[in-house]
Amino acid sequence: AMKMNQNTVLQGKRVTLVPYTSAHVPRYHEWMQSEELQRLTASEPLSLEQEYEMQRSWRDDADKCTFIVLDAERWCGQACADRDCMVGDVNLFLTDAEDPTLGEIEIMIAEPGYRGRGFGKEATLMMMSYGVRKLGLTKFEAKIGQENETSICMFKKLHFKEVAASSVFQEVTLRLDVSDQERRWLLEQTNHVEEKSY
Repeated sequence: AMKMNQNTVLQGKRVTLVPYTSAHVPRYHEWMQSEELQRLTASEPLSLEQEYEMQRSWRDDADKCTFIVLDAERWCGQACADRDCMVGDVNLFLTDAEDPTLGEIEIMIAEPGYRGRGFGKEATLMMMSYGVRKLGLTKFEAKIGQENETSICMFKKLHFKEVAASSVFQEVTLRLDVSDQERRWLLEQTNHVEEKSY
């Protein structure tokens, strides 16, 4: 089953979210050569060919919803191709067969110059809102490396609570249950977002 977001663009203030396509792979592959990003995302470096394979499998996997995060201002000017405005990616994993309303969320702002400027926060809110509205999610989890203070802080600002810590995996699990009140807050935070076709 092709994922429902394959033709969706979400346009925010700072960020634009677009589906992860093969056109994005070379830049993504460059990012993932960084040892820091490998550590923060707990991932192994892949060859370019493997990265293309991965992109294809993700596109076709009904349990994953992935967007590439673009700099909205640069992209809107249409002065540059997607790959020149790429700043990171955001993912939802629907991995709990017992509970289809639970999504695990991941955000990566790969371009160092874009960190700490609210890009990750907006992309995360937009993805959560998409998950609530389109995928019927009512709970989110984020698993973050213990040393990644910035990310842990950001999720706490978005009302996530720490629910577990694993010394084995050196990570903490944060969780948000989307009550009616949280849902209203989330939709208010993202009411400026426009949905378009890619």
